[in-house]
Amino acid sequence: MHHVYLGLGSNLGDRRQLIAEAIRLIGERVGEVLRQSSLIETEPWGFQSVNRFLNGVILCETRRTPRGVLRATQQIERELGRRHKGGTYQDRTIDIDILLYDDLHIDEPDLKIPHPLMQQRDFVMVPLQEIQMND
Repeated sequence: MHHVYLGLGSNLGDRRQLIAEAIRLIGERVGEVLRQSSLIETEPWGFQSVNRFLNGVILCETRRTPRGVLRATQQIERELGRRHKGGTYQDRTIDIDILLYDDLHIDEPDLKIPHPLMQQRDFVMVPLQEIQMND
């Protein structure tokens, strides 16, 4: 079994419900959710919007490969209304990022682990540290 930390965010629609539904689907399709951080409200990062984000981090235990986790989380994003548009930051119903996967380092065009920008983002690091404190 592998441990994967996932960052979640939403700034459109019923943010709390969308994150809860994403976590439920992750539990069904990726693996058991072992820990869940508090949700924090934050300003958009990398773009301007009047819509604030709710962000959190979960820890899952999975049998999936990193690429399998990526495929599953992208499918969940699509089902919950996420529209990917050319790599630009924008408002979104749900965003699911792979932050860490065991101690792996992957640097491929569409899959980078650890997440390359997580150290710059308090909305990732604060909830991540909250659930890592129990390690």
